[in-house]
Amino acid sequence: MSRAPLVDGHGRRIADLRVSVTDRCNFRCQYCMPAEGMPWLEREEILCFEEIERLVRLLVGMGVEDVRLTGGEPLVRRDFPLLAAMLADIDGLHDLSLTTNGYLLERDAAALAAAGIDRLNVSIDSLQRDRFFQMTRRDALPQVLRGLEAAVAEPRLGQVKVNAVALRGFTEEEAIPFAEFARERGVQVRFIEFMPLDGDCAWTSDQVLPGEELRAIINAVHPLEELPREPSATARVFRFVEPVPGGGKGTGEVGFIDPVTEPFCSDCNRIRLTSDGLLRTCLFSLHETDLRGPMRAGADDDELEQIVRDAVWRKELKHRVGQAGFRQPARGMSAIGG
Repeated sequence: MSRAPLVDGHGRRIADLRVSVTDRCNFRCQYCMPAEGMPWLEREEILCFEEIERLVRLLVGMGVEDVRLTGGEPLVRRDFPLLAAMLADIDGLHDLSLTTNGYLLERDAAALAAAGIDRLNVSIDSLQRDRFFQMTRRDALPQVLRGLEAAVAEPRLGQVKVNAVALRGFTEEEAIPFAEFARERGVQVRFIEFMPLDGDCAWTSDQVLPGEELRAIINAVHPLEELPREPSATARVFRFVEPVPGGGKGTGEVGFIDPVTEPFCSDCNRIRLTSDGLLRTCLFSLHETDLRGPMRAGADDDELEQIVRDAVWRKELKHRVGQAGFRQPARGMSAIGG
């Protein structure tokens, strides 16, 4: 059913939805959660597949075109490809993508492609096994790289992207290896500035490694040329000017997502649905709107639509990270959904 477009109070039309399917994760990344993990939500608190499908269908009817499935780690959700297939079948949904840590990707890549996933992002913070373990607290790099290769081998998954969180004192050493990995494998590697969404609430601004610095490190060795930025895109993407020596794919790219030093709030068109059915209008929102409660209490789609519209109308103009008075959200990235 087609409904009126979803627009916030600043005139931004909402077209992008991030859906967290679980708060659970099989990694313990330092920038995300404590080594001992987090207290997980109870099963009955998590939206079932039919509830997720209903809300996504409603939001697509209101103009959402792109849906990204996240976690936690979405592939730990039992029968996850079934949910992907349910969502891929929604009329009007133009792009269905997934962010994963890749640990279970070797097992699931073919099933995800068959289910209708259009694009895939794999989180890898180091290409060195010991440093990967240092960051994720899991000795899993070989398995993640096998999963990445399995995904690249599935043409229906499009261009696979690699996400790396940029941390000062750590990622400088990773910049050139990742750039060369992108060039050799034909993937896009994206560096994401460390944001104040860690479970330990220990974020400080001096831990942020700006994308500008990483670009300079890479450009000095492998000259870069910026590609046109699509409206509402989170990343600035660059291609390599020089061909890969000795042949090879030579189609790789590097991207930089800089929400701390170069915010892109002015044309933000995203909202988020947490795994327990709460609507967030900004990654750094201090307030959430309950959709699970009204839905389970019997609200029809028109009533849910009005709840969504009221919440989205109040969408924040910007996140205010680094400004006086900024408050970190009570929930970290693993609970919000990446």
